[in-house]
Amino acid sequence: MALTFIGIDPTTGDKQSPTVWVDTQAKELVLQGWKPGPELEGECARFEVPGHATGIPENEAVIRIPARMVDMIREACDVLDRADVR
Repeated sequence: MALTFIGIDPTTGDKQSPTVWVDTQAKELVLQGWKPGPELEGECARFEVPGHATGIPENEAVIRIPARMVDMIREACDVLDRADVR
């Protein structure tokens, strides 16, 4: 694994830390965020997309990332582009 730290929620406190990394080896964005709570998670699990089963697979998770971190997510995408990892 080759993690590159991109950024952390600028309003983070001691106990909250939504974070963005890039794993250039796996060619993936790595995001840490807040758990969604049962209502939102249930809504996501029921969401229907053609060709996709409903539910959330055991090896996946729904997370929440604040909109103020959009620039960090864009930067992470740019890092992947520059690393020519596609």
